[in-house]
Amino acid sequence: MKRLENKVAIITGAAMGMGLETAKLFAEEGAKVVVADFNEKAGQEAVDAIVKNGGTAAFCKVDISDAKQVENMVKFTVEKYGRLDCAVNNAALKPDNNSFAELDEDYWDKLQAVDLKGTALCMKYEIQQFLTQKTKGAIVNISSINAFKPTTGNPAYQAFKHGVVGLTKAAAFEYGTQGIRINSVAPGAIKTPMLTESLKGLGLTEADIIPSMSLVGRLGEPREVAYGSLFLCSDEASYVHGTVLHVGGGFELL
Repeated sequence: MKRLENKVAIITGAAMGMGLETAKLFAEEGAKVVVADFNEKAGQEAVDAIVKNGGTAAFCKVDISDAKQVENMVKFTVEKYGRLDCAVNNAALKPDNNSFAELDEDYWDKLQAVDLKGTALCMKYEIQQFLTQKTKGAIVNISSINAFKPTTGNPAYQAFKHGVVGLTKAAAFEYGTQGIRINSVAPGAIKTPMLTESLKGLGLTEADIIPSMSLVGRLGEPREVAYGSLFLCSDEASYVHGTVLHVGGGFELL
């Protein structure tokens, strides 16, 4: 029996990086996956790859900073597959590359709209759907190690990833007794296009950051984060609620 056999899952930001690996893994574990992303080309390619591998998936174009689009994403899922069982709210913009003294207000607003408000909107409509169902569901919000350990040069990103943890705890406190489990995953330094782009902006390489960002001597792989989300969405985590799973090679201990 696969861990998510016949479950229906939404993965936001599923066109690349951790979201893509999560979508692929969930499909391998038996879920019907909605690949939700604003990048239509890459999102459809993700669906094609899942289907080619024997999985079930459909693409939904969405900008999670827009409430109506998020509401339609959940409606699309239910119309396509009949219900919603779990969601991984992964979509996010790349971190800012400014010190506090040079804080970019425009990018602050863009990050807030996606990373914080967008996550909240996803939770809102996912929870609304769960409340209409006999069988409830599970939500995983992707935060960051930066919600627990600061680094330099990305104050907005760190602030909003703190916020994602806050949203997770607030919703978990409110909805646990109604059968809805809500948790978070906090990745550390993971080999994704987002990290590559951020390092480029800071003039750094992967080798430069490994000593200060990992106790296991390497960066993490996207699939390693995906396994954390898989556990939290599966029945194996039936008594795990309102917590944060660190997937960061011990970065939080450094």
